[in-house]
Amino acid sequence: MRGIGVVLVLGLVVLAAGVSGAGEQTVTLAVENMDCAACPLIVKQRLTKVQGVRRAQVSYERKTAVVTFDDAKATVDRLIEATTRAGYPARVVK
Repeated sequence: MRGIGVVLVLGLVVLAAGVSGAGEQTVTLAVENMDCAACPLIVKQRLTKVQGVRRAQVSYERKTAVVTFDDAKATVDRLIEATTRAGYPARVVK
């Protein structure tokens, strides 16, 4: 009987983890106004200050930022807001 209870509890834990929907997401942003070598550093700094961002790779040549984040803590809108407030408007690359 005790074994059944343990299995039931473990099953509920696994089910609850699956229902949350949270996870690691990666998005590519097209970033405007990057016109010098220092710009990607500023964009990366602003993106990594957003809670939940795990990685940000910013390319001056491509004018993009590839951002990996925890979607339970950050959203694409927050990422775009962070770059825009720094003077670098961004949009999602489809």
